[in-house]
Amino acid sequence: MSAASRLALPAPVTAQWGALRERWRTLGTRDRRLALLAMAVIGAFLVWTVAIQPAWRMLRDAPVQRDLLDLQLQEMRTLATEAQQLRNAPALSAEQSAAALRAASERLGAKARLSLQGDRAVLTLNGVSSAQLREWLTEARSGARARPVEAQLSRGAQGFNGSVVLTIGAGS
Repeated sequence: MSAASRLALPAPVTAQWGALRERWRTLGTRDRRLALLAMAVIGAFLVWTVAIQPAWRMLRDAPVQRDLLDLQLQEMRTLATEAQQLRNAPALSAEQSAAALRAASERLGAKARLSLQGDRAVLTLNGVSSAQLREWLTEARSGARARPVEAQLSRGAQGFNGSVVLTIGAGS
């Protein structure tokens, strides 16, 4: 098989290509220049859209993304340090954990009720704000060494309603 036959175009394409060449020859100098200018503009637009603009956008956005990733890394390291400290903290007895949970729950006032059942504690909430719930969970985890195992919460107009079940004592 010769190189010419391998590169041969189908007859309809060859016919259209021939018609385009013939049309090009009939154009005047001014029209050819305008057509070349239009093709150059379209080519430049394609190069810009496909090659340059995505790279430019990446270079522009990279410092912001790097800063966000640095913040996330810092936050992850802080959480890892906190988790390590909690792992290394001495275990509390069930009585000590219960006392710490009672103290944390009393700060929520009438919006929360704590009930203790063996190595489990159930906090029932009625209209507790997200900030109060977050503070209580933080104190329960760090101060009482309690671990949340189940939560059934719904958010209402006055705050969160529902219950949180925690394990307490040396096993948590």
